[in-house]
Amino acid sequence: MGGLKRKAYEAALEPLELELVGMARWAAATGARIVVLFEGRDTAGKGGAIDAISHVLNPRQCRVVALSAPSEREQGQWYFQRYVPHLPTRGEIVLFDRSWYNRAGVERVMGYATPEQVGAFLEHAPAFEKALVDDGILLFKYWLTCDQEEQEKRLAERLEDPLKRWKLSPIDLAARDKYVAYTQAREAMLAATHTPHAPWTLVDFNDQRRGRLTLIRNLLDRLPDTHCEASELDFKPLDHEPAREEFGILEPIASFDEG
Repeated sequence: MGGLKRKAYEAALEPLELELVGMARWAAATGARIVVLFEGRDTAGKGGAIDAISHVLNPRQCRVVALSAPSEREQGQWYFQRYVPHLPTRGEIVLFDRSWYNRAGVERVMGYATPEQVGAFLEHAPAFEKALVDDGILLFKYWLTCDQEEQEKRLAERLEDPLKRWKLSPIDLAARDKYVAYTQAREAMLAATHTPHAPWTLVDFNDQRRGRLTLIRNLLDRLPDTHCEASELDFKPLDHEPAREEFGILEPIASFDEG
């Protein structure tokens, strides 16, 4: 299957964007709390998928959480503790760009967590998520898949493109030799944490555009009926001629010269 062309992607994305806006309106009206976890290999396309969802939503309602490495203080806390403050309140949507599953993935594979810590996490994660779901949170967990050949292409692109170079880290390069180890870690994670109350969904992201459409369609289909009419606004015409901007203390800077 060839890669999805940009025009076809944008045409397919547009109606999904309208549904996403409707989802946000429904969440605000009903007080629903939505949490979506994005996990997967480096370069799989987590950031692009998150942006495809969040860019059409009000940032005061839809928050993206991408936590850095835990501080020394956080390392001494209950493992899930630093994630709890980022959970949504009524009417909010939170998209986690990586999540508590760092412990089952990068921390396990790269040796940042001991086998005992990983084992404890795999045991406790289902109970933690059960508490979230029982409290009414709508929890969705996505793992974005990517073959190593495609991953290598994307890593090389990041290395060569100055606008993407910031995405490449020594950890990303070190992970190149651990592709199989990440597969094994993922399978162990699925065996322990793919539960009826918080199931995993794997999405093929070898074609990132097609993957985004697949993920968004799946997310929308798993929500309740989110149809919610927009409130009516009385947009009356002005009773005077439109005013021009006037300046006193400062003038606008010179406009950008395209020539």
